[in-house]
Amino acid sequence: MITFTPLAGAARSTSTTPLSYVLQVDDVRILLDCGSPDWMQEPSPFSENMQTDEESSTPPWQEYCDNLKKVAPTIDLVLLSHGDLAHCGLYPWANTHWGLKAPAYTTLPVQAMGRIAVTEDVEGLRAEINIGEEPEKAEGEDVEMEDKPEEEARQETPVPGPKGKCVATLIEVQDSFDSINTLRYSQPIHLQGKCQGLTITAFSAGHTLGGTIWKIRSPSSGTILYAVNINHMKERHLDGTVLMMRPGNTIFESLVRPDVLITDAERASVLTSRRKDRDAALIDTITATLSSRSSLLLPCDSSTRILELLVLLDQHWSYSKLHFPICLLSRTGREMLTFVRSMMEWLGGTISKEDVGDDGKRRYHNRRRRDEEEGEDALGALALRFKHLEFFPNPQALLQRHSSKDPKLILAVPASLSHGPSRHLFADFAAVPDNVVLLTQRGPEGTLSRSLFDHWNEAQRGDTTWDKGKIGRNVMLDGSIKLKMCHKVPLQGAELEEYIQKERAAKDKEAAHQAAMARNQRMLEADEDDSDESESDSDEDDEDEIQEALGADMIDSDDEAQQPKPPSKRKRKGNKDVDAAEWGEGDEALTKQLLSYDIYLKGKVAKSTSFFKSVGGQAQRFRMFPHVDKRRRVDEFGETIDVGMWLRKGKALEEEAEKEETEQKPIEEDEKLAEPPSKYVESEVEVQLACRLLFIDMEGLNDGRAVKTIVPQVNPRKMIIVHASELSTQALIESSASIKTMTKDIFAPTAGETIQIGQQVNSFSISISDEMLKSLRMSRFEDNEVAYVRGRVVAHPNSIIPILEPTTASLPSTSAPRELGARKLGSRPQVALPHSTMIGELKLTALKARLASVGIQAELIGEGVLVCGAGAKAQGNGEGLEETVAVRKKARGSVELEGNVSDIYYTVRREIYNLHALVAAI
Repeated sequence: MITFTPLAGAARSTSTTPLSYVLQVDDVRILLDCGSPDWMQEPSPFSENMQTDEESSTPPWQEYCDNLKKVAPTIDLVLLSHGDLAHCGLYPWANTHWGLKAPAYTTLPVQAMGRIAVTEDVEGLRAEINIGEEPEKAEGEDVEMEDKPEEEARQETPVPGPKGKCVATLIEVQDSFDSINTLRYSQPIHLQGKCQGLTITAFSAGHTLGGTIWKIRSPSSGTILYAVNINHMKERHLDGTVLMMRPGNTIFESLVRPDVLITDAERASVLTSRRKDRDAALIDTITATLSSRSSLLLPCDSSTRILELLVLLDQHWSYSKLHFPICLLSRTGREMLTFVRSMMEWLGGTISKEDVGDDGKRRYHNRRRRDEEEGEDALGALALRFKHLEFFPNPQALLQRHSSKDPKLILAVPASLSHGPSRHLFADFAAVPDNVVLLTQRGPEGTLSRSLFDHWNEAQRGDTTWDKGKIGRNVMLDGSIKLKMCHKVPLQGAELEEYIQKERAAKDKEAAHQAAMARNQRMLEADEDDSDESESDSDEDDEDEIQEALGADMIDSDDEAQQPKPPSKRKRKGNKDVDAAEWGEGDEALTKQLLSYDIYLKGKVAKSTSFFKSVGGQAQRFRMFPHVDKRRRVDEFGETIDVGMWLRKGKALEEEAEKEETEQKPIEEDEKLAEPPSKYVESEVEVQLACRLLFIDMEGLNDGRAVKTIVPQVNPRKMIIVHASELSTQALIESSASIKTMTKDIFAPTAGETIQIGQQVNSFSISISDEMLKSLRMSRFEDNEVAYVRGRVVAHPNSIIPILEPTTASLPSTSAPRELGARKLGSRPQVALPHSTMIGELKLTALKARLASVGIQAELIGEGVLVCGAGAKAQGNGEGLEETVAVRKKARGSVELEGNVSDIYYTVRREIYNLHALVAAI
């Protein structure tokens, strides 16, 4: 049974982004995409009834975040299809905070581009609003806000509350994307664990670098195809989707006739203009604006669709010999191009076949030889150099390099204009007459980019709106709008002094705490040493008694030797009095300094003694050597460990490692100044509009004509529509209903609605014995091999999986034959004939192609009839009719082959068998 629940991006929805769906195949729960919404949504500044109390309203993403947080711990598999915020933006937060620890799969470019997109978004948001400080930073605890009543909502941990924004830290982004498993196109992956039995395969979707169509194969539920945001058109840096093969515009064979197709219908009601017209309009607008000494602002994303724009602009700049600067405002622009240059095998279009920006082999080889001398011999360094492109991390760096009056083309992130460099530039850019704001994407709902698009679209005539297949005209903006601007400004004056005092108090408190911890640690180690020494003392005392009992004769040493070394002091505590008594007191101490011995003697050394035993009694015995071999303390596990020694050694190693890291830091890191203490300020500015506005669709998605052509050719048994508005959803449903061969099982669930397809199937694992495996006649069908099996299940004590073994062969005559009457004398008993099953669906067009390959001509006449004959004889005279064979599809699962017995008959029958999986009973 298949269960499908949209968390966001559902059908019949006013907001089609982000995309996130839960697909349950039997007991396996799969999360399809994990996109993030725009965290800075706002009402349209062009709307008259603009909300004034936005703070009291519930954020539009709250329901989506709550639902995802609830299902995240139960997910068994994560599949990501595109590397933008709408498809993978929320994955780092869910992976770190919500328990989304299931294995995640995607292609290598999606992993890299998704990391770039989320990193850019995280850095941009944290540079403007107080999301919640990173755990390792303590200064954020005392950051104050001005003109923003959010002190109650601020928390130490960035948990999504009524106004919470689920924005991960940079470390969380890196760790989350590092944990994703990458694969290549057309590489089947057989999953293990709870997902055992499932096979996933990635296919090219177009639209973005590494964009993926997921094919999920289940032994009980069949084939599921997840294809959203696809593009069948070839672009400058990408080939079209593999779903629509270029020769003959046929569907890729492996993706035909899935059991369930999950696809989007966002543009089912849209008619897009030709790509040639769109490119020409974009280039003409840019050239005319720059030639008139004005500038253009082109909001763009940070990882995916920006590549197509960069390739187009670089080609135009090189062809037209333009000298105007192309400025990219992005913190991750250089890193993004570095990743792309290392993944040239994933690119397509013209960029994989020629050097972008240069025409002619001579220039190509000259540049390649020059790059080899410079160490840049990779193809990516040649094809994606973009020599006209300049990188800037923020608008201030741009103004330092280029004056605001100089003509230039500015590409700024993000495309939504909700925050970051693009929003700050728009506030100053829009007030300059003759400047052009050029939109290439509509942007998510509730953003400034969508508001500008709606304003432009409403100003168009009836036949020039963006969904009518025409290029619209630019619109002159007038009037004024109010925008909320967020900044992070350094503290000054009394605020800075107060911050420094709090920081000093916090450091003193932390130092006192560390000192107390160190003192407690030393006391603990001292207690451990005392306990160890007390045990050693008892052991040494026992040894002293034993050795004194055994005894050793005292040997006098030479009196003329040098003065004696002071006897080694014992380190045992509490035995100082005993040692002093043994070495003597008073005058005996002076004797020790005057006498010399080869070895240290124990006792009263001034006493007259003899080497031999005295006659009158037992001579006094002394220990000859003062060394005592300490016995090691052992227990049932072996020698005991000195914990204190290891703690001291660990501290020493840590200090040494920290010292080495400090010495190995580059000079740039040492010279980099620490970020000054700052605060977040929100202000409302009034922007005077005097620029021109134009929208040219460069999103690279299928329009309504392509969607309504591709879906019927895929011909799924059941279809689920997602990521579409009410109008687009209804357009695709009506188009599918008008096609006779198209399925009628079409579902369009809303957000949070759960639909069920099929019935619950219980699957069991069984092992086939070697003897039976040798006797099977396997037939291949799609991705599987099938055969007829008859045996008995045997459970062995040494295996937890039952084994299927062949049954003992029994003669048919042993079973009582089913006879209507008495069998006649001499007649044979009735024997049941073996039956065969043909698996598959006969397509007359496929049969016609196979017959043509073996030299048999075939023609379709009528509906469901294919006439086959040998060359020209099948067309005319009577002799040819004898070798004509007709193939008819009468009903579902029924095929009729009519004709005379001939070579053609058997050839046609053999080809029909080859198009099916023939399963014969044993």
